[in-house]
Amino acid sequence: MILFFFTKNCYTTVNEMHNVLSYNKIWKQRLINIGSFSIKDVENYGLTGILARCVGLKRDLRLSWKETYSNYNNLIFKSYIGINGDSYDRYLIRMMEMKESLQIVNQCVNKLYLFLDNTDVMNSTLFSQSVTLNNKKFKKESEQTQYMEDLINHFLKWHTNAFMKTEFVTVSIESPKGEFGVALVSDNTNKPYRCKVRSPSYHNLQFLPKLIKGHLLADLSTLIGTIDIVFGEIDR
Repeated sequence: MILFFFTKNCYTTVNEMHNVLSYNKIWKQRLINIGSFSIKDVENYGLTGILARCVGLKRDLRLSWKETYSNYNNLIFKSYIGINGDSYDRYLIRMMEMKESLQIVNQCVNKLYLFLDNTDVMNSTLFSQSVTLNNKKFKKESEQTQYMEDLINHFLKWHTNAFMKTEFVTVSIESPKGEFGVALVSDNTNKPYRCKVRSPSYHNLQFLPKLIKGHLLADLSTLIGTIDIVFGEIDR
């Protein structure tokens, strides 16, 4: 029930922000036609997420039937695109995606309650520890093996790590700032031969010098905000 109150209050706050800003004359003057770019720039700089969708590129890993993950294919939600590729389009897309995120939270909560009503929670693997829900307490499922040898093997496995075969694996998710990916190369040892983290903020930052050309210095704060740069993510 707490999540329902949370999403309800968020809906109210987002609607208030939308009513105050989206039709404000000054707000539109500071965003419309500021930081516009084309789909060719998206391809050249490797932009993803909202920066790609604001120019009309329909790409969202959550909606891709090949690259979807975390059961997003079982949820109903939308991914919005723009046309002009300016700061105002990026602002509107983020406003709409906040509402879609709240809808996703509501669907997950509803599916969880439906699962609890039709499943023996005592034997469910979703509950690995004691939880209290609807005034009902569910205890942790007892361990199947309690021998000392199993405990030693478990400790050795986590202490020395698992030995991985020579392989290359890459995984990406649709983060709020763009596609966040990790690539691992293993060489039949217990440590990765190489680990590459693809952070969207780094790609967004390298696009900023081209984006600011032809604009005023006062527009710099607008552009940094609409491309959503987190410098801690870049420093990593």
